[in-house]
Amino acid sequence: MLQIVDLSKSFGAQVIFDRISFTLGSGERLGVVGRNGEGKTTLFKLILDEEHPDSGKISTPSDYRIGHMAQHLAFTKGTLLEEACTGLKPEESDQHYKVEKILCGLGFSMADMTRPLDEFAGGFHIRLNLAKVLVSSPNLLLLDEPTNYLDIVSIRWLQRFLRSWRGELMLITHDREFMDSVTTHTLGIHRQKVRRVKGGTQKLYDQLALDEEVYEKVRRTEERKRKEIESFIDRFRAQARRASVVQSRIRALEKLPPKEELAAIATLDFRFNVAGVEAQTLVEVRDLTFSYPGSEPLIRKLSFTVDRGDRLAVVGKNGKGKTTLLKLLARELTADAGQVRFHPDSRVGYFGQTNVDRLRPDLTVEDEVDSANPTLGRTAVRGICGAMMFDGAKAEKRISVLSGGERSRTLLGKLLAQSSNLLFLDEPTSHLDQWSVEALMDALDAYTGAVVMVTHSEMILNRLGRSGGRDGEGATKKANPRASRLIVFHRGRVEEFLGTYEEFLEKVGWEDEETVDPGDAGPEAEARGAASKKEIRQKRSQITQERSRVLSPLKKRMEALEEEITRLERQITSQNEELIEASRGGQGERIAALARSVGQARQRVDELFDALEQVTLEFERESGRFDKRLEGV
Repeated sequence: MLQIVDLSKSFGAQVIFDRISFTLGSGERLGVVGRNGEGKTTLFKLILDEEHPDSGKISTPSDYRIGHMAQHLAFTKGTLLEEACTGLKPEESDQHYKVEKILCGLGFSMADMTRPLDEFAGGFHIRLNLAKVLVSSPNLLLLDEPTNYLDIVSIRWLQRFLRSWRGELMLITHDREFMDSVTTHTLGIHRQKVRRVKGGTQKLYDQLALDEEVYEKVRRTEERKRKEIESFIDRFRAQARRASVVQSRIRALEKLPPKEELAAIATLDFRFNVAGVEAQTLVEVRDLTFSYPGSEPLIRKLSFTVDRGDRLAVVGKNGKGKTTLLKLLARELTADAGQVRFHPDSRVGYFGQTNVDRLRPDLTVEDEVDSANPTLGRTAVRGICGAMMFDGAKAEKRISVLSGGERSRTLLGKLLAQSSNLLFLDEPTSHLDQWSVEALMDALDAYTGAVVMVTHSEMILNRLGRSGGRDGEGATKKANPRASRLIVFHRGRVEEFLGTYEEFLEKVGWEDEETVDPGDAGPEAEARGAASKKEIRQKRSQITQERSRVLSPLKKRMEALEEEITRLERQITSQNEELIEASRGGQGERIAALARSVGQARQRVDELFDALEQVTLEFERESGRFDKRLEGV
């Protein structure tokens, strides 16, 4: 267990923690959340004794081992397996099968085990460090954004691994869904304090909002009481016969120190600038083929189109060609064969993984945003900087001093400065906090153009699948079978999947999950034959089919309720406009009829929202039940 008592930490004038205290009990898995810069990574460094508190105490039992994923790359062995085995406890040094199991779960192949370390890219080195800490079986596991360098299959494996983790865990991640699926408690860092709750992130966020609401009510009540006491003292201070009462009120005032009004917290709040376009199809890809020199083709004869309002997610394991595809679409690479044809009115906005490196260190945030669209003018540029949380003097910070998250926000600011109707986004959330991820997804929900996104986050994939852009009046468009699709790099090929990510898991799934088990296993598990794998596949297929039979009607019911709510909201808007006109003309009977109709529609909307909530809860309950069944196979 871990105990933190009255801990304070500052960097110069910036207070990070002000006398915080909390305990991590035996077997607890704690999600740590907070906005960028509020101290999540600093808390880990304090626990690891890499930073020292100004005051307070951090205590653990004797012989309590803490494991963390090192960001520095310092390897001493020649091959992948040899280096990963250095993480084993001395008494387990010969148990290579455990190491191989974890390495395979994190995306390495058996052929990789004997490869020299210098043949792997930097992202795989981070995975190796993660493997070393997982095989070391510490009492407390500290993970800071462990999914940043993992592909979707490895993230799903890590999710199952952490669910079965027997020790204590503290986890930082921008993916709320991943965090909620593996943690038992959530710790929020907020205004230099911490708040701990049992349960997931939403429960914590609700509690923080309630705390602030209560604080503000108390502050206003006490402020009003202070003014009444001060007024009483001023009126009767000069009257000798009331001196004792006045002194009593003065003492009461001293016991009621003024509470400071809570300062506003900066959050991302923005909308993409949409360029109008009449065309239905924005880009058409036909028989696209590409390979790097001396390598097998990553992409063979890929064809698809992107229409207005489409949401395409590009998914697959790392190194298979997802980023390459976006670079081809963004015209940063030239295809070996095939065509990428854009409509003349297409306006592309591109967020690439390596684009952060193209920011000029000597320029300011304001300079970079201005360079994306020099016609905007300084007021508009400053407005975009403010939306990206670079208000006032922060917009004048040079790129060279920015953190990874701040550079990502600068790139998003450059996208806002441009006018687009087609967005290509390659892992845009990697350096954002959970609040910023939500803000980005809200902006994409409101975006009427098309989006093609590479992401490994299942939370984003599921939300993208529910998004199809908005119509001209801001309402959600009707379900479009083409609006949510996938470009899947899978089983040695790339192809289009017509459906949402949830439907892909139901109908196809990731074959790696049938062979890479995150649980403990001995050498005998390594020898499981093809017959056993076939049984697993058949059982998973049966559960998946049953899942589809149960969830499909609920999903259709949810969609029908959402469509009816949208229709009634439009009706209410239209009839309210008619009411205004009828009021101007003094049409009494018409006003009464419209008022009745609006009232009935509003009542019906309330009923529909209640029904939608019930169906949604049933859907989530049933979905969770099937997820648990699949985990047990």
